[in-house]
Amino acid sequence: MDKELLAMLVCPSCKGKLKYHREAQELHCLFEGLAYPIRDGIPVMLPEEARALDVDEKLHESPGRTGDR
Repeated sequence: MDKELLAMLVCPSCKGKLKYHREAQELHCLFEGLAYPIRDGIPVMLPEEARALDVDEKLHESPGRTGDR
């Protein structure tokens, strides 16, 4: 994913920062708890296309978390 494009993208629901997950091909918004898919290299930034992050995903990515991933 292009770093310049990623820097410009925000969550369409809350306008919060997104975190890129290469393996899952998703952009995660921890504020809303949503994962936006990336299909064929194009982020799909539609709330109706996003999936809800489960509790483990939210806790694993929380900013205050320490330790290795």
